[in-house]
Amino acid sequence: MRLDKFLAESSVGRRKKVRTYIKEGMVKVNGDVVTEPAVEINESSDVIEYLGKVVTYTGKVYYMFNKPAGYITARKDKVHKTVFDFFNDVNMNGIFHVGRLDKDTEGLLLFTNDGEFEHQLMYPQKHVEKTYFFWALGSLDEEDRKQLEQGIYIGKGKILTKPAKIEVQKCGIYKEFKHEMPARNLHNIDSDQYNQPVVSGYLTISEGRKHQVKRMLKAVGCYVVYLKRVSIGGLLLDESLEKGQYRFLTEVEIQKLLLTI
Repeated sequence: MRLDKFLAESSVGRRKKVRTYIKEGMVKVNGDVVTEPAVEINESSDVIEYLGKVVTYTGKVYYMFNKPAGYITARKDKVHKTVFDFFNDVNMNGIFHVGRLDKDTEGLLLFTNDGEFEHQLMYPQKHVEKTYFFWALGSLDEEDRKQLEQGIYIGKGKILTKPAKIEVQKCGIYKEFKHEMPARNLHNIDSDQYNQPVVSGYLTISEGRKHQVKRMLKAVGCYVVYLKRVSIGGLLLDESLEKGQYRFLTEVEIQKLLLTI
C-alpha cells in the first residue's frame, strides 16, 4: 500500500494533506523519515509514525448521518455550529463530508475517508440521483411539473437544469396541513388567513448546483419552507436515526452506492 493512502485511511488527513506531511518530513517508516508519498509500505508489519506517534491503520470508513437543520456542512465555522460538532467521540481527522447540505436542510449526509468514493458520488458526469422531500408555499400544476422534469432555468444566464423527477404528495391550503408542516419555517404564513396554498412532494435531481432544489421550485412559483434529503443513489436515510445521530454504513449499503456509481 502507498504511504499516503495508508495515512489517509488512518484518519491522519485527506490524501492531498498527508502528501504535504510526508514531503515535509513529518512521517517515519520503521524509524526512518520518508519524504516520498508513493513509497510502498506493509500496513500489517511496518511501523508508521506521524509527528512521533504510531499510526494505527483503520481502513476506509463510511458514516450515515441524519443532519438537523441549523448546522453548517463544514469542519469549522466562526459563527455557526457545524455537522462535525456531533462527532465528538470519534476521531474525524481525515474524514470528510460527501457533498453538502444547506444550513436549513435536514437529512442524509455521508462522511468518509475514501476520496475516490466521494469523487465518484459527487462527480456531475456520474448523474447520481439525490431525492429531497419538501414542503413549499405555492402550488404545482401539470405545466410546472413538466418544466421541472424537462429542465428549467434557475438563474440569469444559467443553463437548464438536467431532467428531474417530481412527485407531488399533498396539495391544498395551509389550514388543511398546518399540523404536518414544520412551524419554525412558517413565518411567511398569515396567521389570520389560512388560505395560503401549500404543496409537498419529492424532487429527484442528478446534479448539485447551489441551493438547486429551492431555486428550481422557486422558478415555478413555490417557496420552500422545509427540505430534507432522503436518499442518495440507492441508499435511503435510516429513519430510525434521530436528528444528529450517525452510524456506520453496512456492507449492503456500501454496495448499493458502489452499484450507483
